[in-house]
Amino acid sequence: MNISHLKSGIDLNQLGKEMYQLISEIYPICRSITGNGVRQTLSHIRKHIPLKVREVPSGTNAFDWTVPKEWNITDAYIKNSKGEKIIDFNNSNLHVLNYSIPIKEKVSLSELKEHLFTLPEHPTWIPYRTSYYKEDWGFCLSHNQFSKLRDEEYEVFIDSSLEEGYLTYGEYYIEGKTSNEVLMSCHVCHPSLCNDNLSGIALLCFLAKHLSNVPLKYSYRFLFIPGTIGSIVWLALNESNVTKIKHGLVATNLGDSGRCTYKKSRQGNAEIDQAVLNILKNSGSDYEIIDFVPYGYDERQYCSPGFNLPIGCLMRTPYGRYPEYHTSADNLDFVQPQSLVDSFNVYISVVSVLESNNKYVNQNPKCEPQLGKRELYDKTGGRSDSKTKQLALLWVLNLSDGNHTLLDISDRSDLEFGLIKDAAEALAKCNLLKEAMR
Repeated sequence: MNISHLKSGIDLNQLGKEMYQLISEIYPICRSITGNGVRQTLSHIRKHIPLKVREVPSGTNAFDWTVPKEWNITDAYIKNSKGEKIIDFNNSNLHVLNYSIPIKEKVSLSELKEHLFTLPEHPTWIPYRTSYYKEDWGFCLSHNQFSKLRDEEYEVFIDSSLEEGYLTYGEYYIEGKTSNEVLMSCHVCHPSLCNDNLSGIALLCFLAKHLSNVPLKYSYRFLFIPGTIGSIVWLALNESNVTKIKHGLVATNLGDSGRCTYKKSRQGNAEIDQAVLNILKNSGSDYEIIDFVPYGYDERQYCSPGFNLPIGCLMRTPYGRYPEYHTSADNLDFVQPQSLVDSFNVYISVVSVLESNNKYVNQNPKCEPQLGKRELYDKTGGRSDSKTKQLALLWVLNLSDGNHTLLDISDRSDLEFGLIKDAAEALAKCNLLKEAMR
């Protein structure tokens, strides 16, 4: 994979530690689609980038949706007949059905079981479950804990609130040379789940931090939003400006050891789809490409037919394909700094392609120009790397007709994008190419 100028100055070993450290800091926070957990998470991100925090009132209409009441929780437990806490929110915030209404009651075992969730196939893990849009209460516990429940009376207590409040999200905008935008989006609503999606939060935080210090052609907008309702609300509030978005990615599941997976945009062959495929194809590592389906993360909102934005989802192991997904096993041991760094490398490489994907016009289109007298050919022939560079020069000259981008030429020639870009820059310095308007 070509190491672009955008990667200069990055200590990858230190970057991996810093991304993992951010994940460790925000791991204990109980997040949901609204509430103080989201605010606390955004405050940690603001230590690294000057995030603007937006608050949208409950009851606000967003297309067919309405911003729900704000949910917060301070404590929850189940006590047995001896007064012993057998389930404690303070041990794991996954123990509570996310968005549970407040309750303090004594119930029988049979009634309690109607509000319990377990994973029999993984008896030591706690599942993650939600009840965002139906008022209910419940607890999640390991199946081993469930199996130990006796037929007695239990005290259930959830100290939560569900009141008029706000949906909170973070936004960071980096202005480039043009107003055309690249949108980077991740969800911040999941509680103590590291891969899904503290990994996406950490990666975009440090990608934004790095890009804010380098010159850019495109402007970049980073969104840290609650899943589904967050993207819907953002699109409703920014409908008049979305035409500026020319490329985009949804970042999630980026800290596990699996191969990179890319889910295409609804358009299927947008420049972002072409760029990611080009990078993965030339990475030397295994990868998978998935066609768009209207299920998954926020790409399905950005790619809804009324918007049809060129936004894909770039991840490692997709949702639902690893057993730890939406369980307590998606913890700090499941994500690794090296995997985060590998994912960052892919993202920064995609950005490099987007930034450099120009069109050129050959200024000497009638037959090949003599490259040797311009010192574009090595004086000593026979080296395989020299032949590859020469081939890149010839491909660029041949396809630089004002219609092909460098990415098109890279794909057509089956040569790495960085090699094609370097060839184009060398030819332009010799006045053999002129950049065309895009």
